[in-house]
Amino acid sequence: MLRLVRAGARAWLPPTRCQRLSVLAEEAAQPPEKPEPVASPGPQAPVLRKCELPVPSHRRPVQAWVESLRGFEQERVGLAELHPDVFSTAPRLDILHQVAIWQKNFKRISYAKTKTRAEVRGGGRKPWPQKGSGRARHGSIRSPIWRGGGIAHGPRGPTSYYYMLPMKMRVQGLRVALTIKLAQDNLHIVDSLEMPTADPQYLTELACYRRWGDSVLLVDLVHEDMPQNMVAATSGLKTFNLIPAVGE
Repeated sequence: MLRLVRAGARAWLPPTRCQRLSVLAEEAAQPPEKPEPVASPGPQAPVLRKCELPVPSHRRPVQAWVESLRGFEQERVGLAELHPDVFSTAPRLDILHQVAIWQKNFKRISYAKTKTRAEVRGGGRKPWPQKGSGRARHGSIRSPIWRGGGIAHGPRGPTSYYYMLPMKMRVQGLRVALTIKLAQDNLHIVDSLEMPTADPQYLTELACYRRWGDSVLLVDLVHEDMPQNMVAATSGLKTFNLIPAVGE
């Protein structure tokens, strides 16, 4: 019991001078802690845009380069993951053909029209009998030349070729078109539609430098506030169309 009381008293008493000196000596003998090395800033990893929608476990997202419109040389600034159900589908050319024909005939109107028997000029009472008068035969008072009774079963325009494809077929056709365009390197993804200038010549030279072709379709995901420079540049060009993703 006495030993426990002495041990508790030693713990509560302040350390003596010798004990303080021994603690300082031990601290001085220990080597100073070295600061952890700071990693030098190396090359930045490309910006990777993840696919927001869930991808099936048996498939992998499709990766595509992300380009920039702020300069001729800044072509690739990162990578983007695309959903395989949209950009990696089976190339159904039959469905793509049906969608193309539907879009072609969506606003087609034929104005071809032929006259029926009632609309043809002529007819009515004969001016004189067919035989017995010695004069040439005539079939109508209004027309000196006998005419037929019109064209039977001819076109009666205007005729509209409008029809609507099923929604599933239209969606499948869009998927096939996007897959083929991406495989043929005719589909390019940009980080933004911002341009340093609103000059249409800059946009045409940029498309020529990157070999985008003569006709370019620009699709903006944000349809509310489009970049003013892009809107001003495409408004004066006939082969460049700017549409929102909602109206595609």
